[in-house]
Amino acid sequence: MEVVGLDNLSGGFRRNLAATIPVCIGDIRDPSFLESVWSDHGPFDYVYHFAAYAAEGLSHHLRCFNYETNLVGSARLINASIHHRVRHFVFASSIAVYGAGQLPLTEETTPHPEDPYGVAKYAVELDLASAATVFGLRHTIFRPHNVYGERQHIGDRYRNVVGIFLNQCLRGEPMSILGDGMQTRSFTYIGDIAASIARAPLVEGAVNQTFNIGTDQPTRILDLANRIAHAVGIEPRIRHFPARPEVIHAVAEHSKFHRVFGVAESTPLATGIDRMARWARELGPCDPSHFGKLELAQNLPLIWK
Repeated sequence: MEVVGLDNLSGGFRRNLAATIPVCIGDIRDPSFLESVWSDHGPFDYVYHFAAYAAEGLSHHLRCFNYETNLVGSARLINASIHHRVRHFVFASSIAVYGAGQLPLTEETTPHPEDPYGVAKYAVELDLASAATVFGLRHTIFRPHNVYGERQHIGDRYRNVVGIFLNQCLRGEPMSILGDGMQTRSFTYIGDIAASIARAPLVEGAVNQTFNIGTDQPTRILDLANRIAHAVGIEPRIRHFPARPEVIHAVAEHSKFHRVFGVAESTPLATGIDRMARWARELGPCDPSHFGKLELAQNLPLIWK
C-alpha cells in the first residue's frame, strides 16, 4: 500500500513516521481540509481512522470537546469517505463502549458506556452501521484496549498509563496511582495488533464486523508500576491519589478476532515494557502536557489539579 498520513499533531510527532511518507497536517473536523487531502493525494481505497482525543477519564470534564473531536470529526471523515467512494473504512473504537460489570467483554455484550469518550466511540460505531445500510460503506471496527509501545507520547499526563509511569520514573518522580491500584487492564503491545488492523480491508470475514483486539492477560495497575520501575532500573516509588469514577476491571475476550484473523502474536508484558523502556530512556524525560482550560472543573481528580 502507498500510505498518506493525516494528523493535527496534538498528540503525536512527525518524527514518528518515515520521511518518505507524506503527512497532511490538519484537523478532521475541517471539511475543507479533508477535501484538500483528497484533491492533493487521492483517490484512496482505504481509510484507517485512529484520530481521537483518547483521555477517557478527562472526557467527563471536556464533554463538548470530546464530542466535537471524537464524534463530529468522525462523521466528517465518514462523509468524505462516502463522497469519494472509499472501498473500506477501518475504525479504532475502544472497549470503553462496554462500561462496567459485564465481564468477560465480548462483541455480543450490549454496550453501556459510562463516560463521554465511550459514548462518542459507540455513537461512531452506530453511525458506521447506518452508513453501510444507506451508502454501502464497507467497514471494520476494532475495539482495542490499553495499547502501548515505542513512539507513544509519554509526556501526555492524561492518558496511556504505561507512558505516564515511564515518564515519571525518568523524571525521578513517584508513579501516580488513582485508588489502591487493584484495577485490572489488559495491556496490548502495538506490534501484536498493527499488522492485523492494516490488512482488515483484505479479509472478507471482517466486512462490516466488530472485533475486540488485544491481549487476554489482565494486569493490576500496581503490578504494572512495579514492572515499569524494574525495567527502568529503579526501586518503585508510588503515590496514591483518591480513586476516580472508572471501570475497575476491563478484560476483553478475543475468540471472534482469532476465528477471522487467526491467532495473533502475544508479546509478554515484561518483554513489551522492556522494549518501550529502552526506547524511552533514549528519548529522555518529557515535560508533562496540560490540556488548558477545562469545560467542567467540578469533581476533577486531585491528580490533575
